[in-house]
Amino acid sequence: MALTLSDQMLKAAIEQSFNAVVVTDALLEMPGPRILFVNQAFCDMTGYTCQELIGKTPRILQGPRTDLDTIERLRRCLKAGEFFIGNTVNYRKDGSCYYVEWNISPIRDDKGLITHFVSVQRDLTEKVRAEYERNLMANALEANSDQVVMTDRNGTIVYVNRAFEKQTGYRREDVIGKTPAILKSGHHDGAFYKQLWDTLDSGQPFRATFVNKARDGSLFHLEQTITPVRDEYGEITHYMSTGKDISERVRMEQTLRRMATIDLLTGLPNRSFGEQLLEREWYRAGRYAEGFSIIMADIDHFKAINDQHGHGVGDQVLSRVGQLLQDLVRRSDSAIRWGGEEFLILVPKTHLRDAVELAERVRAGIGRHAHPTVGHVTLSFGVACYREGDTRKILLRRADDALYAAKEAGRDCVRSAPDD
Repeated sequence: MALTLSDQMLKAAIEQSFNAVVVTDALLEMPGPRILFVNQAFCDMTGYTCQELIGKTPRILQGPRTDLDTIERLRRCLKAGEFFIGNTVNYRKDGSCYYVEWNISPIRDDKGLITHFVSVQRDLTEKVRAEYERNLMANALEANSDQVVMTDRNGTIVYVNRAFEKQTGYRREDVIGKTPAILKSGHHDGAFYKQLWDTLDSGQPFRATFVNKARDGSLFHLEQTITPVRDEYGEITHYMSTGKDISERVRMEQTLRRMATIDLLTGLPNRSFGEQLLEREWYRAGRYAEGFSIIMADIDHFKAINDQHGHGVGDQVLSRVGQLLQDLVRRSDSAIRWGGEEFLILVPKTHLRDAVELAERVRAGIGRHAHPTVGHVTLSFGVACYREGDTRKILLRRADDALYAAKEAGRDCVRSAPDD
């Protein structure tokens, strides 16, 4: 029968359709319906020619990864004369597999009998691959031991991973829709955040160590990189932040710095760090003429304590004297273990008379405390005040001379440098 114009248009539409189309007969007995028509899109998708497909069954496209449950569901729908939607894996002529979505409809004659099936198919391979890659990336972000935070262009949090939840104590639902400001600890000033946003607005990543506050109020250190994320037009749409928790490393560094600057027995600054403090105050006194005094102190008869009671008791005495010095000096002063049983007290912005009065108060305060084994321990004190042109060495020597004078005077007393 000659095709009408509408028939020709319909055939052309199917032939030229973007989606793959295949028409089969309705014989459901094995080996199943046979292919009567395919369009070019179907041939392109499968790699077969029209001549290779006509007369065959769609089983020619099945293989090891074709889902048998989907095939069984398809057969049941066809037998029931129902519309079928499903997807599975099929195989091209060259043996490569592809993911396909089927939309299969029965075709009925005037009496309602099913005479054919038409299947409109879509190749989902690229979509499945893209979804797989997205899932792979999402799983990688979730499994990452470093914190990952994604915000939108305005800084509103749209995603956090499990490491973020574990480190901060915040659940995902607690922070989505909020900003990272909930982690602010107060350790960073406005200039820090201005530099952050200036860098990000320029399209560059920002790297810094953040001191953040967890939900329970504890602080943690995060070595963090914040990177702008652009869309296909080059516009910044999101910011991705990745952060490594370095709190343990920071604590170790602080411990090492403390060990390098603090005398472990007394808890006071050690000689090395004390010389840096002395240099700082000496420099300020020379530049600003604010007054600066030092007090040299020495435990009386310390050798006898060690000889009579042992070095263990001697260490206890040193430790106790260090604690008392910290308690008795002013907050602005620095008590230093200068060496052995000798201590140095830096007294900034103070002239000789006030420094001597401070030394007397410290001497009396220490004398009021008794060690359970040794009894009362006394100290001798020598005080010197900075004079214009003094080097640190000269200033220390005058304080040491005053200390020697205090010992010559019978110990447990305060003397000042004779030429101050």
